[in-house]
Order: sequence, then C-alpha cells, then structure tokens
Amino acid sequence: MGFFGVTVNQMCFTIGLRYTSVSHASVIVGMGPIYTLMLVVLFQLERPTWRKAAGMSIALAGVAVMAADQGLSAHSPSLLGDAITMTGSIGFAMYVVLGKRVAGKYDTLTMTAFNHFAGALIVLPLAIRQTRAIGSAESWRAIPWSGWTALLYMALFSSAMAYVFYFWLLRYLEASQLAAFSYLLPLLATVLGILWLGEKGSRGQVAGGVLALGGVYWIEAGRAATVKDDTAS
Repeated sequence: MGFFGVTVNQMCFTIGLRYTSVSHASVIVGMGPIYTLMLVVLFQLERPTWRKAAGMSIALAGVAVMAADQGLSAHSPSLLGDAITMTGSIGFAMYVVLGKRVAGKYDTLTMTAFNHFAGALIVLPLAIRQTRAIGSAESWRAIPWSGWTALLYMALFSSAMAYVFYFWLLRYLEASQLAAFSYLLPLLATVLGILWLGEKGSRGQVAGGVLALGGVYWIEAGRAATVKDDTAS
C-alpha cells in the first residue's frame, strides 16, 4: 500500500503534471473510480452493478465537460505526461483496493503511519540524490519561503491528514463508492480558483459540475436504498 498509494500515486502525479496540461490531468484522475471499480470486481471485493457503472459514467462525463471547457486539445499535452499521470491514478486505485481488504483489521492511524513509512523508505534513495544535487547551503537558502510552505502543506494536509480520513472512511464505505468522490476534485478546484484566484466561471464549468455531482448522488442514493432494504429485512 505504501508503494502504490504513496510512491507511485504521488510521484507520478507530480511528475506527470510537468509534461501534460491540467485539463488532461483532471480527466485522467477523474477516471480513477473506474480503475477502482475494475479492480474491486477483479479481486471479487464488490459486485458490479448497473447503478455504479451509470453513476461513474455520468460523473466522468461531467469532469470531461469541465476539462474541455478549459481548452482540451489532443495536441497540447505530451503523451508521456498523460501516461505518467494515468500510472499514478491506477496506483491510487490499487491502494484503495488493498486498503479495503485490511481496513477492518487495523486502526486508521497505524495503517496510515506504516503506509507512509514504507513509502518514505522507497523514496529515500531519490531524496538523498536530490539533496546532493541541490548542493551547498547557499542553494538551500535560495529556496523561497513559498516553496517550504507548499512542502509543509502537502505533507500535512494533502498527504498525512487526507490519507487518515480516506482510510477511516474505507472502513464504512465500499471502495468504489468512496472513489467516486474523487470526481468532486475538479469541481472544487474550479470553485476555489474562482473565489481565490479570480478566475472566470463559464456555463461549461457549471454544466460539468452538475453532472459530476449528479453521478456521485446517483451512486450514494443507490447505497442508501440498499442499506434501507437490508435494515428492513
């Protein structure tokens, strides 16, 4: 789990963004729940249903509409960047599937700590190499405060805390249902960009956001109906 969820996912996503566009990356990451659904069915952890497939398809269509509204082009990003980003998304899907198999056996903090510890050991040789590449103390002092702040934020919030909450939710939700919420990431990023960065919204973004939310609602509505039927029986 440390290899797939920490090393493969985070490294491939970061490297892939260097070679591809944000719009393509959002679509590729938005396909993560589909990878997860395929894997959980392959590992026989969940039963495939038409409702799950339909909900994910609707939400993926919303993500694609939002990305296309920002100028999606088949010629703008490199194929290498798309492939690297997709590898990271598949890595996270594998992390979700593996995590679901052991979520009931270990508490959240313990599992997250061991996952990140294993991931850190795998990345350690690369970290040592990069540390040597930076070189002298003057080069380290030349790194702006914004760089250190971004590093701290990613370590605390988008890595440690996010994985703790995600693994905790895996104890109560099916892997494919939890993965479906990743469709909300492009929507939230667009809203935050409008509010904080002054970016302009558009009808395409609104339409894509409605589709993404509709797909997630469709999946969750099916889960609620299933729970209600099980309780009644």
